[in-house]
Order: sequence, then structure tokens, then C-alpha cells
Amino acid sequence: MLIQTLAAAATTAAPQNKFGFVEALQAGGFISYATVIILGIMSFGSFFILFTKFFEQSKIMNQYKNNVANFWRAPTLKEGAAKLEKNSAWRQIVDDGIAAEDQVSKMDATEAHDWTHGSLARSEASINAKLASGLPFLATVGATSPFIGLFGTVVGIYRALIAIGLAGSASIDKVAGPVGEALIMTALGLLVAVPAVLAYNYLQARNKRIAELLTGFSTDVLANLASKGVVKPAVPAAAAAKPAAPAPAKK
Repeated sequence: MLIQTLAAAATTAAPQNKFGFVEALQAGGFISYATVIILGIMSFGSFFILFTKFFEQSKIMNQYKNNVANFWRAPTLKEGAAKLEKNSAWRQIVDDGIAAEDQVSKMDATEAHDWTHGSLARSEASINAKLASGLPFLATVGATSPFIGLFGTVVGIYRALIAIGLAGSASIDKVAGPVGEALIMTALGLLVAVPAVLAYNYLQARNKRIAELLTGFSTDVLANLASKGVVKPAVPAAAAAKPAAPAPAKK
């Protein structure tokens, strides 16, 4: 009983200080909460753009793999357009090319070619612009979130210096809270910035690949229009049907 009483008295006399994420935010006050909320919004927006753009890019690439070969097997562009998905990037280029061809009857050959080429270029540019939407936000997050975290770090260090000045000594119990808050803000800023930069570079590389496919497809469509359907890209032949297994010989 005596030992338990002494232990309880020691615990009461020297309460343990709690240092954690919630305690650091509470000690930092409004600035810490505002910094965490801003970084949280940036992080959520970055992952939202990453997933939505990834699925959008994957859809365009799958449409190219599954439909473009069948499109070029059609005798005319209008018949081939029916094999492409509606509202797809590839259907948009074909439709814009066909629409441009219908408008060149009052132009000479040179003007007609330039008009068709410009129409396809505008269509391609609009698709690339749509794919690039959202990427500036990722670049902004990657560039600014470390500085937002650094702002919280500076405020935490400032509070630590004030605590040292008021206490007259740099004891660990006076500065642990503000310094811990400062380090947490730095870590949060980096935690938000690194995924945003990686996502930006990854999506940008995929956009470049799609832009190459769009340019090639647009060039093939232009050549087909200029040649009145004669010029077409080489399309792999469909896999030949497997020969039927020979019937067993009758005895």
C-alpha cells in the first residue's frame, strides 16, 4: 500500500506532457490549423486530378488500340467513323476532317488543303488542351506546398524563441512543443509536394504519348482526304482462322 501511494503521489506531482500531432496543432492555434487545411485541400485536389486524368488517358489509349485498326478497314471515312465511339477524341478528328472537306468546294486546291489541315490541327489542339487541364494545379501544388509548410515551420520556431525568452532558459519542456509543430509543418509540406510533382510528370509523359498518336492519326486522315480515299495507313491483317482439325480416319 505504501509503495502504491508513493507512486500515485509521484505521478500527481509530475504530470506527463503530451506531444503529438493534435497537441501541436492546438498549441499552434489558427496558423497551424489554416496551414494543415490548405495543405489538405492541395493534397486532395492532387490525387483527384491524378486519378481522373489517368482514367481519361487510359480510355483514349484503349480506344486507339481497339477501334482505330477497324476504322481504317472501312471503305470510306464516314463508314469508318461509325466504328469509333461517339464523343471520343478519334471520332472528333474524323468528324472535323469530314466537315472541313465538305466546306472546300469553293476553294482552290491549295486553299482547300490548308483549310483541311488547319481544321484537323485545331481539333487536335483542343483535345490536347482538354487532356492538359488540371496539370497546372499539380505544378502549382508541387511548387508552393513546401513553402506553405515552411511558413508553418517559421511560425513554430518563432513561438519556440518566445517561449525561451519568457522562461529565461532553453529547457526542453518549453521548446519541444513549438519545435515539434515546426517539424510537422515541414513534413506535411513535403508530403503534399512530392506526390504532386510525381503525378505531374507521369501524366505529362502520357499526354505526350497521346499527342504523338493524335498527330499520326490526324496526318493519316488528312492524307486520306487529300487522296480521295486512296491513301491509307498500313493496317495489320486480321488473324487468320485456325484450320479445322482433320477428322479421324475411319477404320
